[in-house]
Amino acid sequence: MKNLLLLVVFLISGMSFAQDGVSVSGNTVSMREIPPTWPGCTGSELKKKNCFNQKLAQHIGKNFKFPKEYKEEDKATKVIVTFIINEEGKPEIKEVTGGKPYLQEEAKRNILQIPEMKPGMLGGKPRAIQYKVPFNF
Repeated sequence: MKNLLLLVVFLISGMSFAQDGVSVSGNTVSMREIPPTWPGCTGSELKKKNCFNQKLAQHIGKNFKFPKEYKEEDKATKVIVTFIINEEGKPEIKEVTGGKPYLQEEAKRNILQIPEMKPGMLGGKPRAIQYKVPFNF
């Protein structure tokens, strides 16, 4: 009876410390990064990831505006925006490369309009996740 009680206490305590993305196998602890979740995306982790990519593409297309300074010579210019979804689920620009300043500003403006979302996780704690998005003008 004493052993059974000890086993039950051990199992309950193990379940209370369980975290998404963390697994233990023998002496090895593995942590898997869980990406941010776009508002309205549900289901499995794969479905949420695919939904994130789809919603990001829709967001960029819907909110894209050619700057008033845009010229014919800017055609086929590529601007790459490196950004994170921070620990609070908000976008932050890390780097912008390529193109003229007014093209870079439009790309940054677009990314900063991404809605707040559930942040990515690692080991059960919020974590900033980095992305790179090309803008082809």
